[in-house]
Amino acid sequence: MFISNAYAQAAPAAAAGGGDMSSSLMSMLPLVLMFVVLYFIMIRPQMKKQKEHRAMIDALAKGDEVVTAGGMLGKVASLSDSQIGLQIANGVEVQMQRSAVVQVLPKGTIK
Repeated sequence: MFISNAYAQAAPAAAAGGGDMSSSLMSMLPLVLMFVVLYFIMIRPQMKKQKEHRAMIDALAKGDEVVTAGGMLGKVASLSDSQIGLQIANGVEVQMQRSAVVQVLPKGTIK
């Protein structure tokens, strides 16, 4: 009574029978471009950083001076597959995960 009927109209391309293939590809182009930009700006640099960190951890050796994620400095006293023994003072050695190592310092940094 108070509400009038609404009738849908067919779009001109749909009424013509199928639509144009190039217009559907052009509508997907911004989405594809956004994914490509996202890959080169965010995903690729993060993968490169992870690869460098893994190589640094694999190259650890006894006597290396390192900084951990918690900010602790020390010398590598012992190594195992997943853990390192970190000497933080004379006679004081702590066990840490290898992945906690953030940076390898130049020799002679820690006195």
